[in-house]
Amino acid sequence: MEDLPMDPPPTDTAINSSKEKEAEATVDVSYKVDPDKGSIDDSELESVENVEVIRKAEDVATLVITTDDDPTLPVFTFRTIFLGVGLSAFGAVLGTIYTFKPQNATVSQLFVLIIAYVLGTAMHKLMPTMGYWRFINPGPFNIKEHTCIVIMSSTAATVATAMEIIAALNLFYDIRLNGAVAMFQIFSTQMLGYGIAGILRTLLVFPTYAFYPGNISVVQLLQSLHFGGLLNHKKRRYFWIVFAAIFFWEWIPQYPFPLLTAISVICLIDNGRHGFVRNLFGAGSSNEGIGLLSFSTSWTLITQGNPLIWPLQTQINSYIGMAIGYVVLTAAYYSNAFNGRNLVFMSTSLFGSDGSVYNQTAILTPDLNLDPEKLAVVGPPRYTTTYTISQLAYNIGLGAAITHVFVWNWKELKGAFTGFKFMRSGQEIDDPHFVKMKAYQEVPQWWYLALFVASIGVAIGCLYATPGEPLMPWWSVLLFTALSAFLAVFLGFITATTGFNIAVKGAVQILAAFIHPGKPITVMYATMFGNSTAFQTLYLLQDLKLGQYNKIPPRFTFASQMLGSIIGSIFNYAMMISIVDNNRAILQDPVGNRVWSGWIIQGLNSNSIAMGALVKELYTFGKPYWLVPFSIFIGLFTPLPFYFMHKLAKKGSFLSESMAYIHVPIIALYIGYLPFSVNGQWWSCVLIGFASQWWARTRRPAWFRKYNYLTSAALDGGSQVILFILSFAVFGASGNDVPFPSWWGNSGTLSVDRCKATD
Repeated sequence: MEDLPMDPPPTDTAINSSKEKEAEATVDVSYKVDPDKGSIDDSELESVENVEVIRKAEDVATLVITTDDDPTLPVFTFRTIFLGVGLSAFGAVLGTIYTFKPQNATVSQLFVLIIAYVLGTAMHKLMPTMGYWRFINPGPFNIKEHTCIVIMSSTAATVATAMEIIAALNLFYDIRLNGAVAMFQIFSTQMLGYGIAGILRTLLVFPTYAFYPGNISVVQLLQSLHFGGLLNHKKRRYFWIVFAAIFFWEWIPQYPFPLLTAISVICLIDNGRHGFVRNLFGAGSSNEGIGLLSFSTSWTLITQGNPLIWPLQTQINSYIGMAIGYVVLTAAYYSNAFNGRNLVFMSTSLFGSDGSVYNQTAILTPDLNLDPEKLAVVGPPRYTTTYTISQLAYNIGLGAAITHVFVWNWKELKGAFTGFKFMRSGQEIDDPHFVKMKAYQEVPQWWYLALFVASIGVAIGCLYATPGEPLMPWWSVLLFTALSAFLAVFLGFITATTGFNIAVKGAVQILAAFIHPGKPITVMYATMFGNSTAFQTLYLLQDLKLGQYNKIPPRFTFASQMLGSIIGSIFNYAMMISIVDNNRAILQDPVGNRVWSGWIIQGLNSNSIAMGALVKELYTFGKPYWLVPFSIFIGLFTPLPFYFMHKLAKKGSFLSESMAYIHVPIIALYIGYLPFSVNGQWWSCVLIGFASQWWARTRRPAWFRKYNYLTSAALDGGSQVILFILSFAVFGASGNDVPFPSWWGNSGTLSVDRCKATD
């Protein structure tokens, strides 16, 4: 068997020169376009036995999806506005409702994409096309209309952190912001992300290396749905077959037979007798165990590992981190690291000295400041060992991400920031998609810069619009927004090249608590400006790349994002205030009920109180968890040994290539990725990931190019649609929770996988 092909990290050596790209294009028979059909002529690809294997991860952006474009297609049509606004309102309302539900659900991009396709196609077929009707129905529903609708509605469906903070102010501090102030606050905080994203386009959108793996399946689906040709007809049929198959399968593991979500032979043999077996091998129930050798048949869970989408390098590094995590988490817990042996194995809660859930209010004054005398009586809180290790690993990953991008992507950083080159428009970038986009008028950088400055002004104004002390001082807004912009550069490189998101919320929250001790409201806002703005930037960068892949004129992409944010801000606030006013007591209750729950808002508030009041008691040097914030600085040095060994080893040698393959930020995060929720899916991800990104890519390259990413889109789409139906039909989203009767495959006394039930 031949050696495992290695996809090198996104360094200057991994970015093709112009001549290399041209050479590959001349060799690769699949990259041919029939302009009459507006698609890649894959019929030739089908007839060729020896199709070139995709070696570099970023090459999927040019070899799997077409660069073809028809500039005459209408974009902002009546259909675009009508469906875009309607689905944006629907997504914003539904996303807000989910925020206050016991179930953790979101409105996915693929879910909106499928609904938009059905409605858009129906509008074309059912409405007249003659006379004045041509304004409303200008022709077949096309890919550019569809993409704008997806960008608009998925933007609106992303619930803003500002909305959650406004709900917390209302519920727990009796601070009711003026409606206009609240909506402007939501909108302006989202616009900060737009401003940063637009400014970083030349670095994190236009180049080929910024290919955003998560976009590939979405783009291939859109192109298969809208482009002509025999093979695209086959792709559409294949998509709907896979979509239907997973639609009719997924309800089985999700509802009557949950054992199939986490199949563990060891748990079945143990049958609930031993806690150690549950901790190491259990995976089916929330916070049950870390899931060693547990397999899942539920795509809703498996897709969390993105096994069909993420490049092989990303997946292998995640599996390395997970393997280390099995050893470290288990050894740390049973050796009583961080004094957590007498606590539960997995939980993110705060605990008291006796192992019970910590009563935060017992140590606070009426105005929510720390009372030292009460703290002396109650004692400081404790975290579980596994959650502490997770925080350590996440912070190491953050530090490692900064250094990793510096050393492996120094050439790109230097080229972009020297002389503020990234602020200039009209740059020459060697990317075939970007070259095609030159046919359209670009959005000037000053638009984004003006939007960024105006958004900061509006955001600060909204924070000072309440009586008395401002919700957050202006200088802190500037500080944490600058931090967010700084992090967006490094996090953006990781996301754009690997598909992986680096978690920074914990680190930002600790920093906010040190700067604003004893001020939970300010800590909430600081965390939003320092963390949420960075991730909003990443989402918008990904949408900008989606527009580039499908050749949407940049100003229409800009308009779609803006319109989606405006609609989202209005409906986020309107729906939130309606839910809060009508269910206030239930949302304040720690338990809630089967219809409504304030667990997301409560978690946001309690974390801010705990951090703001207890940061010095927990995280300063000599305190129990001082190593957690300090681990960021440790992380800064962790990529360096691998980088220097790569540079010192003989070029092209196994050692050199292996060191280049190591991605420390991903490894670090996956060490701490397991102590949360359910973990039955990861070993299925390993099998599917190698079958897709190694076997299919190297042994069946023609199938891989045509169907791999389309398979992912079909599985995601079908499972998300059935999960949406189940949420309202039986999981309580409509207020009617219908539990399935207990039986061997749905135990009422053991965990889902028949390991010992959690304590």
